Amino acid sequence: MAARPVFRFVCGQCGAVTGKWAGRCESCGEWNSISEEPAEQAPGIAAKGVKSAHRKIAFTDLAGEAAPPPRAPTGIAELDRVLGGGLVPGSAILLGGDPGIGKSTILLQAAASLANLGKRVLYISGEEAVEQVRMRARRLGLSGAKMELAAAINLRDIIGSLEAAGDATLVVIDSIQTMWLDEIDSAPGTVSQVRACSFELIRAAKTRGFAVVLVGHVTKDGAIAGPRVLEHMVDAVLYFEGDRGHQFRILRGVKNRFGATDEIGVFEMGEMGLTEVPNPSALFLAERRGNIAGSAVFAGLEGSRPVLVEIQCLLAPNPSGSPRRSVIGWDSGRLSMLLAVLETRCGVRFNATDVYLNVAGGLRISEPAADLAVAAALVSAAYDTPTDPGMVFFGEVGLSGEIRQVAQAEARLKEAEKLGFDSACLPRRVARGNRPLAAPAGLILREIGHLSDLVARFAAPGAPAGSGKPATQASSARGAVTPTSSQAGAAAR
Repeated sequence: MAARPVFRFVCGQCGAVTGKWAGRCESCGEWNSISEEPAEQAPGIAAKGVKSAHRKIAFTDLAGEAAPPPRAPTGIAELDRVLGGGLVPGSAILLGGDPGIGKSTILLQAAASLANLGKRVLYISGEEAVEQVRMRARRLGLSGAKMELAAAINLRDIIGSLEAAGDATLVVIDSIQTMWLDEIDSAPGTVSQVRACSFELIRAAKTRGFAVVLVGHVTKDGAIAGPRVLEHMVDAVLYFEGDRGHQFRILRGVKNRFGATDEIGVFEMGEMGLTEVPNPSALFLAERRGNIAGSAVFAGLEGSRPVLVEIQCLLAPNPSGSPRRSVIGWDSGRLSMLLAVLETRCGVRFNATDVYLNVAGGLRISEPAADLAVAAALVSAAYDTPTDPGMVFFGEVGLSGEIRQVAQAEARLKEAEKLGFDSACLPRRVARGNRPLAAPAGLILREIGHLSDLVARFAAPGAPAGSGKPATQASSARGAVTPTSSQAGAAAR
């Protein structure tokens, strides 16, 4: 009589195992993340009551020196920047992104570039046939690259082939959700299959010394499908961001054991695939019009790279009492906080207006230094007064309205000066031992300490400056009100 199969329930986010199904994981708190999978029935040595054999491991101190890991440049400078200089032998990289964003395209270009440099590259596709990969290569002009293709999903056959190919530099698995291990009684793409297949591929990469890139599908929330523990198993996690209807693509590193995190690589999608953008600031500002109210240039920082991007704001009247807040490329919760600070501390009200905020170019900003640029765009739209077209903004805004300093101000200012900007609005330096700011020559610094100082530049006591309308007209047109006593006091200061 065959033994009855034993099942267990595993959380796809944290990997916690429970004996029964539940709608919410008790370990991480995620909802609808628990799925059923067959349990391992083979008992271990300890379960049989036999004392396991072991050997002592060697410990050492921190005083030793280790050479930096060797790297294999891919030939794509933006990809090498995100990786920290190139591919590290024996490393495992997880690449995620929305369908059609360009994951297979950039990997095919990188694999072809490495193959043209004389490296052995193996490309294994579980979603497409070999001829489909060849068609894409011909369309991208890469059909002459000496790389090796295969279409397979059986992990046992793949591991055996990889162990025989001991001189491979790069192995691409497209995608990990299609891999299947016959030892696990579940369909490809399940939590148990993804975890087991990833472990075997990573073990083979560490043993044989080749770099493996795993392509991962993403869920509707933007997270990589499968168990969350997969991101902890690999050495680097890269996300491909952008809109398929937009030509820009952002490759962002969220984890890297061999380099800096939060580095970005900027690409432009064209007929011949992805093209590198060495100066993304100029590309993001190429179509900017500097005389439009509701626009401000933010001097940001993505990893070690300074990036200038335009913040756009549009206010529309909505007297219904339920104003709309729509944000693209920024945190919607931070926008709500900034609107509350402007209303409470500066007297600029948005309770009768819809607020639409957009980061031009498809870039997603996460650093708090964008607060001042967003506030400048909001106040500029509220008073119908354009910001200075030659000025950049950066600084964090606190709940009391104070402007806080941010990191690497010199790098932001140098990028602004390189692109032709002549002034910068930034937090006021505190005199407690801070070293002088090394600003580029010819760049005017306008330091402010409170958000009301920014509002005072757009509004004079009694009427919005630059609008050419009485305060009541501007208020009815845009939902802004006449400056309160706090604004008048800020303007007097």
